[in-house]
Amino acid sequence: MLEPIASPRPSVVALAASLLLFGPVLGGCQREEAEPAPQPAPVAAPTPVVTVASSPTLDRASLLQAMDLAASAFAAGREVGGASLAGRRFVVRQAFGCGGPASLSAETTPDDGLPALAWGARNQSLKLSLAPGDWSQSALIADDAETWEAAEGFWLARPWLRTEGCSAAQGDPLAQGQASPQTMGLAAVFNEGGSRTGRRNGRAYEFTVRGEGDQPLVAPAQGYRLVLEGRMAAFADGRAVRCRASGLDQRPICIGAVQLDRVAFEDADGKMLSEWRDG
Repeated sequence: MLEPIASPRPSVVALAASLLLFGPVLGGCQREEAEPAPQPAPVAAPTPVVTVASSPTLDRASLLQAMDLAASAFAAGREVGGASLAGRRFVVRQAFGCGGPASLSAETTPDDGLPALAWGARNQSLKLSLAPGDWSQSALIADDAETWEAAEGFWLARPWLRTEGCSAAQGDPLAQGQASPQTMGLAAVFNEGGSRTGRRNGRAYEFTVRGEGDQPLVAPAQGYRLVLEGRMAAFADGRAVRCRASGLDQRPICIGAVQLDRVAFEDADGKMLSEWRDG
C-alpha cells in the first residue's frame, strides 16, 4: 500500500517563490555598470583647398575665386592646401570706362595699377591708359626682394564682380559711400638680372580712339576691356597668391605673382585695339 506523499510546508513554498521573483533583480544588481560610450574626438576643420576651373587657363572668375579662398585662409591663420597655381596660364579681362570718360579738365590722376578712360582735346578723342604701380617696396613683395628686381602692379577692380563686363548695379543717389579700396591684384615680377624688355619703368600703356569723319565721337556705354595675359609665378613659399592685412577688421589684400606676357585694350565686343607683348 502506497503511503501518501506529504505536501511541502507553506514556509518552504514561500521561500521558493521569493527566490523566483527576486532572482532577476538580484542578478541585475550583481552585474557591473556599463561604461559610458567614449565621446567622439573633435573633428578638425578641413584645410581650405584651392579648387578652380579644370580649364588649364585661368580666367577672371577662377582667379578671383582662388584669391577669395586665400584671403579667408589668411584671416583664419591657416595655410591653403591643394595644388599651387604657380605655372598656370591666365587670361584676365576687366571692364573700365563703364561710367563714361573722365573730363580732360579733371585734376585727378588715374590710380596706378588701374585702367582709365578720359576725353582728349575738345572731346574729339578718347584716351585709354594704364600706368602700372611700383610695388617693389610693398609689404607683399618685401620677403622676395632678393629674388625679384622689380614688381609692377595691376589691380583687379571690383573683385566682387566675377564677370568681365560692366556692372549692372544701380547706385543709390542718397548713399554717401566712397569707392571701395583695392584688395586684389597681380604683380608682374622681374627676376634679378633677368630680361627687362617687358618692364614699363613708370611708362603707361596708352591708346587713343578717334572719331570717323565729321561724326561726333561717342563714348561706348559698355566701356572698354583691359586684357592681362601670362603665367602665374610663385613666392618664396611656393604659392602663387599672398595675402596681408593691417588689422583684424581689415579685408586682406591679396596679390598673385605673375610673369606677364601680354597687355591689350579691347572694345566691349572683343575687338583688339592695341597690344604690348613681352619681347
